[in-house]
Amino acid sequence: MPARTPEQIRASIEDNRRELGTSMERLHAEIAVLTDWRGQIRKHQKNAVIGAAVAGFVIGGGIAAFGGLFRRRR
Repeated sequence: MPARTPEQIRASIEDNRRELGTSMERLHAEIAVLTDWRGQIRKHQKNAVIGAAVAGFVIGGGIAAFGGLFRRRR
């Protein structure tokens, strides 16, 4: 590998810094999209409503069954 001049090394470091900055900006944008829970709910609204209904039914049924156990023991 041929020896590089200090100017070439500095230029290489600057190129790497620019590439790193660009990569960080892209990563930040991707993270913003992935963590946008409101956008995810809007995108999958039908599935979210169905999931909420099922969860409510299961939790409500569990509470009713649990309450029924205490009423029978009296």
